[in-house]
Amino acid sequence: MTDINIGINAEDRSNIAEGLKKLLADSYTLYLQTHNFHWNVTGPQFRELHLMFEEHYQDLALAVDDIAERIRTLDFAAPGTYKEFARLSSIEEVDGVPEAGVMVDLLTKGHEQVVQTARKVLKTAQDADDESTAALVGDRMRVHEKNSWMLRATRK
Repeated sequence: MTDINIGINAEDRSNIAEGLKKLLADSYTLYLQTHNFHWNVTGPQFRELHLMFEEHYQDLALAVDDIAERIRTLDFAAPGTYKEFARLSSIEEVDGVPEAGVMVDLLTKGHEQVVQTARKVLKTAQDADDESTAALVGDRMRVHEKNSWMLRATRK
């Protein structure tokens, strides 16, 4: 760690970075799951789900970069291996290729889990007056809440 002075003390920066690492791991795991389902979805809703999953994984691809760069801005190393992501993530991997409805349910649960993880780091960032992290995390929460709503709507 280098000597930085951005108005957030070292302990708070460390706590925020730890929360962001979990958010990064959840986001990356959800990215992989969504991309997998995009490739493998079949059934009557194929086109709709294939396109929706593509929109979601493209957004997640950009999000993981933003989250990792925020961790680096706080002067901590961002996790970047499957092993680290598996250790940090709250989202479980899926074996095989589930049917389309199960994919939707799993992705809904995944987006909701990302929101839950984001809420924890948001509180930590707010308590430390880290407006930059709070803004990033708030934006991510909004996207995941909307995506989970859109996924749930396909199951009605």
